[in-house]
Amino acid sequence: MSGKLIWHFRPFVDLSVAEVYEALAARQEVFVIEQNCVFLDADGLDCRAWHLLGRVDGMLIAYARLLPPGVKYEEASIGRVLTTKSGRGRNFGRALMAEAISRMEELFRAQPIRIGAQLHLQRFYESFGFKAASEVYMEDGIPHIEMLRH
Repeated sequence: MSGKLIWHFRPFVDLSVAEVYEALAARQEVFVIEQNCVFLDADGLDCRAWHLLGRVDGMLIAYARLLPPGVKYEEASIGRVLTTKSGRGRNFGRALMAEAISRMEELFRAQPIRIGAQLHLQRFYESFGFKAASEVYMEDGIPHIEMLRH
């Protein structure tokens, strides 16, 4: 994998069947298999979301789901943030979050953004201006914390 990171950004209705399949497969690989966490990933929110897909050499290596205010939280939110195994260690996660925040600002102007972050990634998200906005809580057996970016 030596190519450039290319972004594709679409609402759910504009995703191809292949893109939906690819995104769901990547989410299952990371969140269910790698994290050994059995949960219902298809939570009914995808159809109300914008989907950010990052590809290198045509292969999906980064993904995030962007939700408008009032869908999951009162604020807009970014979730299902992942880089695939083949994309790790190359700062694609950092590029993904920067791109996701930029797209959120385009879509929703100066709205705050809330995330439900895995606790071990708190410092990563703090580097993008997110601040802790809840106590630590367990979700699917993994410690999480809500974070807010104004």
